[in-house]
Amino acid sequence: MPNRSKGARLYLRRARSDNAGDHAALWIIRDGSSQRSTGCPAHDAAGAERALARYLASKHARAARQAGERDPDQTPIADVLTIYIRDVVPRHSRPDETRGRIRALDSFFGDRMLSYITGETCRAYAAQRSTDTAARRELEDLRAAINHHRREGLCNKVIEVVLPPERPPRERWLTRSEAARLIRSAWRYREVQKGKPTNRRSRQHVARFILVALYTGTRAGAVCSAAFEPIVGRGRIDLDRGVFHRRPAGQRETKKRQPPVPLPDQLLAHLRRWQRRGQRFAVEWNGQPVQRVKKAFANAVADAGLGADVTPHVLRHTSATWLMQARTDLWQAAGYLGMTVEMLSARYGHHHPDYLSGATHAFKRHREVVAEAVAG
Repeated sequence: MPNRSKGARLYLRRARSDNAGDHAALWIIRDGSSQRSTGCPAHDAAGAERALARYLASKHARAARQAGERDPDQTPIADVLTIYIRDVVPRHSRPDETRGRIRALDSFFGDRMLSYITGETCRAYAAQRSTDTAARRELEDLRAAINHHRREGLCNKVIEVVLPPERPPRERWLTRSEAARLIRSAWRYREVQKGKPTNRRSRQHVARFILVALYTGTRAGAVCSAAFEPIVGRGRIDLDRGVFHRRPAGQRETKKRQPPVPLPDQLLAHLRRWQRRGQRFAVEWNGQPVQRVKKAFANAVADAGLGADVTPHVLRHTSATWLMQARTDLWQAAGYLGMTVEMLSARYGHHHPDYLSGATHAFKRHREVVAEAVAG
């Protein structure tokens, strides 16, 4: 029967006293029935993580030398995930989000061996998650972790991760009247206290978010992170040159590309006025940058009489749709939005007034030729 060890994990041993004296709290490594001290006190969790990484690297290298290859029946999935966190996750643009997804994977798979992963168990994982979208993203992380483990020479057998079907792309976008209604709803909203409206306009930051997202087609996280001055880890809106540097300086490019984008004059005028009034960030609340707008945005959507299918990401869809409806060159529009021409054409090309016009003109010309032949 396969070993069901959870693999090597950190454990904080509490402070204690015995015949040898007092012992401070200490991080130790538990691996099955064995324990090993990291030498790291309770406050040095980062040092303990490094000690665990060194232990795992040594353990896996030793096993690989002894066995020539690692047997999936003897490879804890927890170890595979830990190595991925150590080697790859720190280079992700949002490593904390990746660690959160891996915690969800670990709670389901962590006490199993690598051979446990089959199409059936992947479907079982997806069934207990909140949505297929969340399950798919987490299983993509599991697949990446397994592939990294194999590329490191720690297992020569290919383990397939079966993903839930990808949902078709959303088609929802806002008309100009819907967008105006949404902005107006957020800007004019007045907080109600004791059943009476006050002068506290607590959703104007949502209106500012909507304007920036619509005019630039930028994802919600980058809009909320944008500052009017250079700040480490944040994108910058250069109001002198009129350029939105969506990707923070020094942050590596990812599949979700964030190229700099010139700001339209209308938006630039708004942004400069906000800065003159004391704002340091494009979207802020009580002088501090807003981390997320999802809840306040949903309330504004409801007040505007729009459906629950209008999410912050719909603003990006709307920007792409409007660019196509305005006959914008595909290459220019794709560069502006930070996507490939192929993706833009496939998802939004049908909104272009000239979409497949060559084909319809060909039929028109064919009809004229037929008419001429019959008349002759």
